[in-house]
Amino acid sequence: MAQSLLPRVRDQISRAVADQLDWVGYSARMSEALRTVIPHDRCCWHTVDPGTILFTGSVNRNVGCSGSWLAHYEYEVEDVDKWAFLAHSGRLAGALSLDTHGDMSRSARHRSHEAYGIGDELRVSLVSDGVYWGAAAFLRDAGAPWYTAEHVRAIAALAPALATGLRRSMLHEVEVAVTTVDYGPGVVVFDAAGDPESVSPAAERWIDEIVEVPAPSTPFESKVVQAIAARARAIEPGTDPLELAARSRVRTRSGAWLLLYGTRLSGVEDGRTAVIIQPATPHEIAPVIAMAYGLSQRECHLTALCVQGRSTREMAHAMSLSVYTIQDHMKSIFDKTGVRSRGELVGQIFLEHYAPRWELAASPPSGWWAKGIN
Repeated sequence: MAQSLLPRVRDQISRAVADQLDWVGYSARMSEALRTVIPHDRCCWHTVDPGTILFTGSVNRNVGCSGSWLAHYEYEVEDVDKWAFLAHSGRLAGALSLDTHGDMSRSARHRSHEAYGIGDELRVSLVSDGVYWGAAAFLRDAGAPWYTAEHVRAIAALAPALATGLRRSMLHEVEVAVTTVDYGPGVVVFDAAGDPESVSPAAERWIDEIVEVPAPSTPFESKVVQAIAARARAIEPGTDPLELAARSRVRTRSGAWLLLYGTRLSGVEDGRTAVIIQPATPHEIAPVIAMAYGLSQRECHLTALCVQGRSTREMAHAMSLSVYTIQDHMKSIFDKTGVRSRGELVGQIFLEHYAPRWELAASPPSGWWAKGIN
């Protein structure tokens, strides 16, 4: 039954993309479209940074999990059907009842929320062209029928199309003006146990601009901030000297971009962590924008050379490619971004709207230009 409904849902995905919804509107449209295929009582959707697979936004419908709860069960403890595992393994989707062989109490996550009347859970990781863009979960109330293998196959089959729609929704032009207010760097501090310790006024203002529906009860409970803090605590000392894994690029509700990064603190009390929040630079957001258009890593670099004003011959020399190959790549870039010339590519998309001071670094951080799941 579910498989026979897939063409209709795919058509609804295509129409949602054509309507140029932002990702919150897109997730709402898809939640309703999927009810015919995946019956559910509650659901949640999350965007992730494709370079570090940390949450960058969250929409919950009838699900009341806190940021600390979500970060703990996704990034700190072993459990069944974690989204990162589903993305890495290529399975993409899993039902808790099936993957615990009918004993959902084997899942720490399920044990923690069973008392709230939650039953089976169907999770899906949204991966498009090898890049992990987001995650969703569909939950049934306790006592409702469990999900079946057919439901898992159906949502896994839809996952690539859902992921493509999600990444395209990130390019939606926000109708309100992008904020020009720079509050300066903000900081949130957690103690060794992960409990909140302090937050700066600037951090409170930045967190208020992050897309989380419903809004966190306190700045400390931001799902995005909690994910960064959990990753920073989990990094073994000496294994990531630059702490690149505990970073996330986040688009705000006004369309501006933030960089969040976590770090361990040293001093009287070992084990404390801080999350720093500040406006992202063009270099930091350019890769995720380029990937959202579906550009390959080579196409990303060619676009950066366009921004620098390089000629075709200069680009060919810099990339060690023929002029004809460069022209073929440029045609592909134009097709993917919907422009017709280099001037339009640079002027309308990358300079005016996304990256007014884009500079191509000689050696970008590992994972920042990630093409594929890290």
